[in-house]
Amino acid sequence: MLIAIPDVLAPEQVASFRASLDSATWVDGRVTAGHQSALAKDNVQIAEGDPLSRRLGGMVLDALDRNSLFASAALPRKVFPPLFNRYTAGQSFGVHVDNAIRVVKGTGVRVRTDLSATLFLADPDEYDGGELSIEGGFGLQQVKLPAGHMVLYPASSLHRVEPVTRGARVASFFWIQSMVRGDADRAVLFDLDQAVQRLPAEHPSAIALTGVYHNLLRRWADV
Repeated sequence: MLIAIPDVLAPEQVASFRASLDSATWVDGRVTAGHQSALAKDNVQIAEGDPLSRRLGGMVLDALDRNSLFASAALPRKVFPPLFNRYTAGQSFGVHVDNAIRVVKGTGVRVRTDLSATLFLADPDEYDGGELSIEGGFGLQQVKLPAGHMVLYPASSLHRVEPVTRGARVASFFWIQSMVRGDADRAVLFDLDQAVQRLPAEHPSAIALTGVYHNLLRRWADV
């Protein structure tokens, strides 16, 4: 299940993020890559644990706490602290699968990566290339969203970032451990939840379908 979530950050928040990131200290992006991924990865990022990364990441998490579409799609149990990366001309990230488990640096907290998230911080007209290409059950999908918008997709998917040929692709990236492990199960719950929300509150089926939703969630959730 691939879901685009619009307006996670407002334009003024994106502008503030970009101003902070322009003066950030960037390091080789391979510091967070596994052995195989490091062979395909060519970008820079802010070091995990950097005070700026923690501050901006906290703001992303606050925004997600207020986002009902994210809650419905991800059913989050744990969210890995958001990181930030940048690709400039010639840089890319070849085909890879994200590590199944990520450890939050300095805490020992482990996050099972059910979902991957990319929050775009540069508008599509700021750079050429840089599409997030995701291989799934419906074939190859390429994602390049406006700044402030985010995409969620299964972390088990083969995916890559296409080479940037002009400008800079700036984004936040992180992973989510869901209360519901299976992508197919989450998709059923998401579709059901969205259908219920489209019904008028007084519709006779609204309460019954809400009950079905919660009974399925009760069956599948790991909390």
